[in-house]
Amino acid sequence: MYSLFVILAVVVAVLLAFIVLIQESKGGGLASSFASSNQIMGVRKTTDFIEKATWTLAALLVIFSVCAIFSLPSQQQQSVTDDIKTTQPQSVPQGAGAAAAGQGANTPAQQ
Repeated sequence: MYSLFVILAVVVAVLLAFIVLIQESKGGGLASSFASSNQIMGVRKTTDFIEKATWTLAALLVIFSVCAIFSLPSQQQQSVTDDIKTTQPQSVPQGAGAAAAGQGANTPAQQ
């Protein structure tokens, strides 16, 4: 199932890239070449179709990506931190910590 969602996501991504390249930009895209003739689909309807196709393909890409993540086999859904072995900090005797802290400093009792 995971492979199916990945393949669908790749196909949608390629189609989305193609649709984005067709879109009309500031200088005019491939959709502006339809302006010379007034066919069944006029320029405005072509632009509407391309915009709707862009949003639809973008939504499908998100959906297929999320479905691919949730359809991963259970062995691949392990966390990165699952393999880290945790160790308890070693307890320090109460007197040793105070002695180590006072070695470098002059305390009023030592002066």
